[in-house]
Amino acid sequence: MQEINNSNQDIEIIDLYRDSFTRPRNKLIEKYKRLISWCERIYIISPVWWFRLTPRMEIFFDEVLTPGFAYKFVNITKTYAYPKPFLKDKTVRTYITHGAPSIPVRTLYLNSVKLRLVMGVYSFVFGWRLSLWFMTKQFWSVPFVTDSKRKKYLSRVEKDLKKDLKK
Repeated sequence: MQEINNSNQDIEIIDLYRDSFTRPRNKLIEKYKRLISWCERIYIISPVWWFRLTPRMEIFFDEVLTPGFAYKFVNITKTYAYPKPFLKDKTVRTYITHGAPSIPVRTLYLNSVKLRLVMGVYSFVFGWRLSLWFMTKQFWSVPFVTDSKRKKYLSRVEKDLKKDLKK
């Protein structure tokens, strides 16, 4: 996208499937943490496999967005605590692609992928903000839709990026 190239903003792209995830991966995890600390905006793009994000995306959450770096638990009582987010200042946009159609996922499965992501991971790490729900977009039946529909999905991403670049 020309707007990104002309924006004079520093951009770093992480491709979880390009990076080696063989153990030990301490250097890679530290690199990711430095990038998360450095950035203002985070864009996460992932397909859904079996009602979860990809395994590498899950590893990213588990090993990068850790207690002490991304949040800490604050005790209320001896056995109860709440998460205090350390990355509240980050803007997060997420684009999730589904092979499934919208209706069964949103009804029978209670939109569990988005619900788990926003109410679980994101609320711990970025704090609870209603905007996290609305800035997590889902694209449905991706392998089965027309090229026109895929272009419409991509135009949604482009519109969001343009909006963010104006800030």
